[in-house]
Amino acid sequence: MNLQTGIRTYYKAFLSLVLVLLLLSSQSVEAQKVEPPVSRETLKITLPRAKEATLKNGLRVVVLEGYDQLPTFTMQMVILSGGLSEPSDQRGLANFTAALLRDGTRTRTSREIAEQVESLGASLNANSDLSSFTTTVTASGLVQNFDRALDIFADVILEPAFLAGEVEKYKTRTASQLQQQRTNPNFLAQERFSRAIYGEHPAGITSPPLDSLKKTSPADLTRFHAANYLPNNAILAVVGQVTLKEILPKIEREFGDWKRGDAPRTEIRPTPAQSAPKIYLIDRPGSVQTVLQLGYLGIMRTDPDYFALLLMDKVVGNDPAARLFKNLREAKGYTYGAYSSFNSSKFRGTWAASSEVRTAVTDGALKEFMYELGRIREERVSTEELGNAKRSLVGSFALSLERPQTLLQNIITQKLYNLPADYWDTYPQKVAAITAADVQRAAQKYVDLAHLQIVAVGDAAQIRDVLAKYGTVESFDSEGKLTKATDNK
Repeated sequence: MNLQTGIRTYYKAFLSLVLVLLLLSSQSVEAQKVEPPVSRETLKITLPRAKEATLKNGLRVVVLEGYDQLPTFTMQMVILSGGLSEPSDQRGLANFTAALLRDGTRTRTSREIAEQVESLGASLNANSDLSSFTTTVTASGLVQNFDRALDIFADVILEPAFLAGEVEKYKTRTASQLQQQRTNPNFLAQERFSRAIYGEHPAGITSPPLDSLKKTSPADLTRFHAANYLPNNAILAVVGQVTLKEILPKIEREFGDWKRGDAPRTEIRPTPAQSAPKIYLIDRPGSVQTVLQLGYLGIMRTDPDYFALLLMDKVVGNDPAARLFKNLREAKGYTYGAYSSFNSSKFRGTWAASSEVRTAVTDGALKEFMYELGRIREERVSTEELGNAKRSLVGSFALSLERPQTLLQNIITQKLYNLPADYWDTYPQKVAAITAADVQRAAQKYVDLAHLQIVAVGDAAQIRDVLAKYGTVESFDSEGKLTKATDNK
């Protein structure tokens, strides 16, 4: 059996497991004694292992061979430096560096890169978030164009020119985008929420400061690139209709002369102690909607509570069938949708719930949010809810194995967080093992009402008094400047 056929077989096995879960979990079980309806061994499969090699300069190469029924490939260079590696007075430098990789090299202009990528029917993108410990450069296309795509891919990674003219054009475009995003109420909510949770921690900044962008020079970009884009500070992962034996010589040809070095150590700062509950009001006069975001500090990616919080989040709001959606949309008609989500990294992430509601029902919506936050803490989830959440997670995971990009990210996640080699093999087991008691324990630990942070973006004249019923209110304008502090007590 070849690898492609093998992966399809594993995929079908996962779908069969989902069906088994669907049938067997309908058995009557006491809500406080929910056990996985299928044995852990039944849920365990062995996915094909990626093959690995390391070049003499230290570049780690990870290849998942023969994946995807189509003759395509996806490759990602992961530089182990990102926004968290930036100087404190140059926030956004990692993002600027990544964004400008495509804007010209020593042998190709920005236009030539764009035209050549388009002619191959390929894609080429690079990114680094402000609170990320990595930078990623990703390319995908048809296997028949792998050599040509790899040549461009290597060129933008190794030889970016950071020409003054391109840098100035980028700064002009980005400055306009930074100003434009301040008209988006969801951005304003996320910006203030991040600041409320993280304070001066790097994760507290949602977008690059405009003054940092303006003062960034080609020399700054060149220095950051030279210090951090190093082969022994990177992982190259490839998935698709390729083999390690076939592409390793090509990778060595393109990256073998890349000089190793000592990248600055990335400091993962601990998250700050959480402040008392507070409400942050961003005034948008005349707004017909209020954007609400409520949440707390969450967990790190390797936290033992990861799967308990995953199930809790699924039950509360990470699904159209979850409690928030059913309550605020279907039962009350306050909104088109209400959801929750959580994120995690090498520092503690957040868990948050959010919705856009009509201004007139801001008070009612907040009451329902508070009701659902209290309910998930105080009551154990029902057998039906827990079973539905498990089936949804396992089913989504099974379907994700059909997408090369998802599988590539799974491999990279396993490497970056030093997860066990069988981590993804046992994913369904880990989900199935979570009990109603585990969900309640996670809720009582992370739905932290003593440190609840609430952000509301809307017409202050209409909603300030409503918000004051729930605690201390601080008011800001759309530029993020404090305009008024009010204590309701």
